[in-house]
Amino acid sequence: MQKQKAGMAAALGTYVIWGLLPLYWNLLAAATADEILAQRACWSFLFMVLVLVVTRRWQAFKRDCRELWQDKKRGLLLIAAAVLITLNWLTYIWAVNNNHVIDTSIGYYINPLMSVLFGVIFFRERLTAAKKVSFALAAIGILLMTYELGKLPRIAVALALTFAVYGAVKKKLHLAPFSSITLETMLMLPAAIPYTIFLMQTPQSHFGPAFPLLTLLLAGTGVITAVPLLLFSYAANTLPLNVLGFFQYLSPTVALLLGIFFFHEPFGLQQLFAFGFIWAALLIFTLSESLHHRAAKPPETAPSE
Repeated sequence: MQKQKAGMAAALGTYVIWGLLPLYWNLLAAATADEILAQRACWSFLFMVLVLVVTRRWQAFKRDCRELWQDKKRGLLLIAAAVLITLNWLTYIWAVNNNHVIDTSIGYYINPLMSVLFGVIFFRERLTAAKKVSFALAAIGILLMTYELGKLPRIAVALALTFAVYGAVKKKLHLAPFSSITLETMLMLPAAIPYTIFLMQTPQSHFGPAFPLLTLLLAGTGVITAVPLLLFSYAANTLPLNVLGFFQYLSPTVALLLGIFFFHEPFGLQQLFAFGFIWAALLIFTLSESLHHRAAKPPETAPSE
């Protein structure tokens, strides 16, 4: 019971931190999205190397590297994962710093449904009737938003699409999360390091003695990337998937509330109506997943006397 409580606390911490990330990116609003992304890649890699050493996963990391070097197909999948997470991070940071926090919330609300869709496409997974209803409701919600905006909510779709494809690639890759994020950020370095050095020679840079607070915050992007990953890893290894699934809606909910009450982005009855379809879709989807996991769980045997 204590271990499960700790797992729930870790899951809560994970998704609350992810939900509050717009506040952190807002502190970095003076910097451009590409500068923040480059700095995040560099500091995340350094911090993940430290995490691997402290958590005694360095040997496992080296073993994963050898296996990837020998399996070129998995190596290409890793490169694809790095490209996708780079696009996802860049879109998210740009969206937050350009007053589209609610759009990011929409993206991460529909992401679980998008992931299931890719499961059908790439892994030939079957949809239950409840999940089909979920997709229909979510589609109606997106269509209503498109009608209200006069255009497709591109940021939300881009975030959901890149993260869903990223998830599908990671499923094919079969790589431990600590090794994966370390290698993905390492693959960003050939572009991130030269770009950071180039920026530091120009007035556009916000990293250095002239900007002590921004410099500290940019360096901190490595911490805010790795800490939720550590918490999530613990939660995923402790909690059943159906319990963990309920927590994943915390971060877009926190982001939505921030978008409305902190960033003061427009959110009227029309947006609420469209959101209602997405929330209904997620409720049906989550309850369906919960019932499925309960049905699949083997019955407990009576204890022997």
